[in-house]
Amino acid sequence: EDLERKARFLRAAQKCARMLDKERGAWYSGGMIDRVLIDTLNFKAAILAARWTKQIRKADHLRHYNALSDDKLRQLIESVFPQLARFLEHGLDRSILGEYCVTMGKSGVQHGFPLSEVVYGLRLSQQVVLEYIESEFVLDNPVALYQTLSLVPKVADFFVLGCFYINKGFQEATVEKLSAVENIPKETLTKYFKDDFFYKKE
Repeated sequence: EDLERKARFLRAAQKCARMLDKERGAWYSGGMIDRVLIDTLNFKAAILAARWTKQIRKADHLRHYNALSDDKLRQLIESVFPQLARFLEHGLDRSILGEYCVTMGKSGVQHGFPLSEVVYGLRLSQQVVLEYIESEFVLDNPVALYQTLSLVPKVADFFVLGCFYINKGFQEATVEKLSAVENIPKETLTKYFKDDFFYKKE
């Protein structure tokens, strides 16, 4: 009888342990690391933008960016971080991400920025996010490590797609400017600029 009681106690303890493990797994699988990052991107975008500005100041080859004030630089990049948060929370919406990054590319043309600087500037914002993940999250268990490893490729996807649409926007604005200002025929422009516009024109 005593052995049976001990056996029942052991089975009950094992059951409780499994329940606790399940609850912890649910807590982690709910994406708590994702949630923290999303909230940071939404509510602390100004802080991340300030870190990005410091990265710009270290890059001497970004002459056009470095000609701007710190306030102007922060204004240029701050909205990128909530866009990334939307991407992580809701997945890819090409119309939203495309419109945002195409506009960024077109703005680069309007303000006289070279495409290389606009793309590199976006790449530095990715670096800021990855450095935040590396420094702020304590990877003290396998689940947290797994969540972080699965999060990093999603962040990378956002910025790769962002560069894709920035290129589209930059090309589109360049073609429009060459057509309107330099009066270059459409046939000549389409010969050298073969990509489709994001905003289709008849």
